[in-house]
Amino acid sequence: MIASEPELRGLMRASLDGDAAAYRVVLDRLSRHLRAYYRSRLARIGRSQSEAEDLVQDTLMAIHTRRHTYDVGQPFTPWVQAIARYKLIDHLRHTRASMADVPIEDASDFAAQDDHTGAESAHDLDRLLAKLPEKMRRAIRYVKLDGLSVAEAASRTGMSESAIKVSVHRGLKAMASAISQGRAR
Repeated sequence: MIASEPELRGLMRASLDGDAAAYRVVLDRLSRHLRAYYRSRLARIGRSQSEAEDLVQDTLMAIHTRRHTYDVGQPFTPWVQAIARYKLIDHLRHTRASMADVPIEDASDFAAQDDHTGAESAHDLDRLLAKLPEKMRRAIRYVKLDGLSVAEAASRTGMSESAIKVSVHRGLKAMASAISQGRAR
């Protein structure tokens, strides 16, 4: 079933008031919508489903780390749509895809789609990150959450750029594995 704006907004309000169960439901619902959104956009330009899964995880992490910025007096789905759109643009920029190839202006597609085929339960991203070794956790946080370049992350951590790239890749892969095996709780 497709989650409506009032339902998602109510769940997000409850989660901001400390309701962990409501937060899990919000992330679960959003993960399905995000998965469908990214898969449809990336499929149009011949990109893989694994890229869509990476984007889903990146977006859920961004929502998690920025949830305190959500204004409960405003609609929730446009806030999520903006994050999703920027994550897609950023991904395409970093992978050197032509942004003209992906029509991202159809925000209604996000609300109209729901994907039940992937991993359907969302997990607390802090717990997923906490299961990773410190180097991976820092690399993911700097590059994927804070938006630093690989060079900037390497400079802050004292690691090589190659080590940052490997840590991010392996960390995201470990997180995806934990999600698929249901171990993030």
